[in-house]
Amino acid sequence: MSEDRNDVASGPAEIDADALNWVIRMAEPEADWDAYLAWLEADPARAERYDQAASALRDAETAVTQAPVIGSLVVPDGPHPAGGYATGLVRRRWLGSAVAAVVTGALGLGAWQGRSDPFTVATAAGEHRTVALGDGSSIVLAGASQVVLDRRAPRVAVVERGEVLFRVRHDPDRPFDVRVGDLALTDLGTVFDVQMLGRRTRVAVAAGAVMVDPDGAALRLDPGQAVIADGPRLERRPAEAADVGGWREGRLAYDDATLAEVAEDLSRHLGMQIAAAPSVAGQKFRGTLEVRDLGTDPVLLGELLGVGVRQTGGGWMLEARR
Repeated sequence: MSEDRNDVASGPAEIDADALNWVIRMAEPEADWDAYLAWLEADPARAERYDQAASALRDAETAVTQAPVIGSLVVPDGPHPAGGYATGLVRRRWLGSAVAAVVTGALGLGAWQGRSDPFTVATAAGEHRTVALGDGSSIVLAGASQVVLDRRAPRVAVVERGEVLFRVRHDPDRPFDVRVGDLALTDLGTVFDVQMLGRRTRVAVAAGAVMVDPDGAALRLDPGQAVIADGPRLERRPAEAADVGGWREGRLAYDDATLAEVAEDLSRHLGMQIAAAPSVAGQKFRGTLEVRDLGTDPVLLGELLGVGVRQTGGGWMLEARR
């Protein structure tokens, strides 16, 4: 006669694996509380085993965030769903595989199966996409942007390119962590924008607060503040809170961006190729561009940016006026 495993006590090794599995499952947005309670109540020893597994998992994740870079987060191939402060950055990635290695050593290989389940969300140039997360948070991707999420770690995001607006539902027990290159961000109940532009990363806050490089500079950004990360340095700057995420309405704000960076950004938002010639690429621009009419008449950029605009075979070129 077969027996339901929930109705019999299991050996310690099996309970360890089961406990870690339940720790992982209960972190899901739609956790099955009835099944969890049935498993827990079937054996009085399981509550302690669950607590030990949860503690081991937290220790493993802490160890990984403090470790040097040993690899990169790998996203499986296949179809994708459509100067200032020294940072003291610890050069690392958010490595599900490294966490798995630590836990495997403590609890065994079988206990960690299924821990990491990453997927990529990407947009084409000129496209916007909103991703609703299970905890009530959401992210909005601008054109030509890409972010890596993980079904097993729903409050972690890795921005790989482009621009992403985060609307995070704050949970003091489960911080929302964002990685962009070597820069680490932790939300404090927040609406904030992350923009990768050229070699620089810009983070601007509209509501709440963001902790930038929490293990190093621990630079707090409040509403109306931004930071420019250029290599290993952070520079705090003011930002109009109303402009954060303004690209969704076709309003692009720049603060001493080079024309090469402006051209890159315009290409992303307009869905057409715009480049800056070497003669003007380093020229700085500060101001706001309303791009509603630029998609149909890019020549308007000439007066707005103080340059000449020439159509090329593949798009448009910003160049010195003749």
